[in-house]
Amino acid sequence: MRKQGVIFAALVFFLQTLPGIAAQPYSVDTVVPQSGGCPQPDRQNITPSTPVNRRWSTSLASSPPTILTVAPNNSPAQLDEIEGAILDSYGAWTGVTGTTVNINTNPGALAPLGRVADQNVCENDQGTNTDGLNTICFNQASDAFTFGVLAFTRTFVADAPGETVGSSPPAAFAGQILDADVLFCPNGQATFATPEALPMQPGAYDLESLLIHELGHLFGLDNSGVWRAMMFPYGPPPGEFLGDRPTQQKPDGPLADDDRAGLRMLYPDPNDTVNVGAIGGRVLPANPFALALEPQTSTGESVTGMFGAQVVALDADTGAVVAGTLAGWTCDPSNPPTVFDGTFQIERLPVGGNYKIYAEPFVGLVQPGDMSEAVAGLCRQDVNPPCATPAFNTNFNPRTRPPAQ
Repeated sequence: MRKQGVIFAALVFFLQTLPGIAAQPYSVDTVVPQSGGCPQPDRQNITPSTPVNRRWSTSLASSPPTILTVAPNNSPAQLDEIEGAILDSYGAWTGVTGTTVNINTNPGALAPLGRVADQNVCENDQGTNTDGLNTICFNQASDAFTFGVLAFTRTFVADAPGETVGSSPPAAFAGQILDADVLFCPNGQATFATPEALPMQPGAYDLESLLIHELGHLFGLDNSGVWRAMMFPYGPPPGEFLGDRPTQQKPDGPLADDDRAGLRMLYPDPNDTVNVGAIGGRVLPANPFALALEPQTSTGESVTGMFGAQVVALDADTGAVVAGTLAGWTCDPSNPPTVFDGTFQIERLPVGGNYKIYAEPFVGLVQPGDMSEAVAGLCRQDVNPPCATPAFNTNFNPRTRPPAQ
């Protein structure tokens, strides 16, 4: 079982498109199975008999308060107001069409939201709580709340079928998320406001925006380098919310297309006929001799392409970002381990679209460290054959190869 953590001298390159390559994930967490092989995406096991369990702790800090609401503190109405924000945050993800998480086509995807009164149900004295239950805590202290951390999600993932933690059923596959707890910074170190209270609390962070982001981790998504995405690693400033508020007509309104595409990749609806397009290729140096300068990994694998670039698909007609992915690797199930060859594939794109592709290094607001969890599971050294993940290549300037005349 694998425990996951929370929340340039120029080389010029071009994009080389390749048909029929193996599918690669968005910025999602992965795990190499205990038996070896290729990285498997971390995800919930959503079946009619195993809906995603979910609950939240009603223990709230009151002196000073952490969660600001319109309803009076310590009242049933306050709990209902907070629970409404939680349900809307889950609803943003379960409102995405073309996924098995969508409650309109799969109403049994999620179990009812439960309540628990205990304060310390997300973390014990050892800094973990593997009870097999997905819990949200607002009054739980943790050493992980270092400077700047408003909230984080800790997940426990099976690296072999049959594994279990706490009350979770045995894992059906390697990569199954067995336990995911969301913790918000408690004790007045930061304050969070419900959507109803935010207009009157300009110094508080929007509870709903942060909840939607953390629940993306609960479903297996990692941070995204797309600025508008809910999975962008930095939350909106105090007093502001990100995107549109969810509505009954559009519950997934807060999400960006990148968020939706990532969820569709993890939980594809077999009946979806719209979001089934894919664009793939490799990110390579324009100067092929530059690859000879790339170091091998600590276990000897050669780096034969640009690893760690962000590749983004734009709608060529509107200029809107449709999806992004963290590029640089592929893996042949018949011949593992992971190969760092610059490969990328962007999946679950609407068919019939007109797209432009570009790539860039992680040298802006989002740094390689913000994406470290997304590559931590690409390799494993305690299996045969072992491998090690190279460092992100940030030492290049982007340039797109002109089309052939």
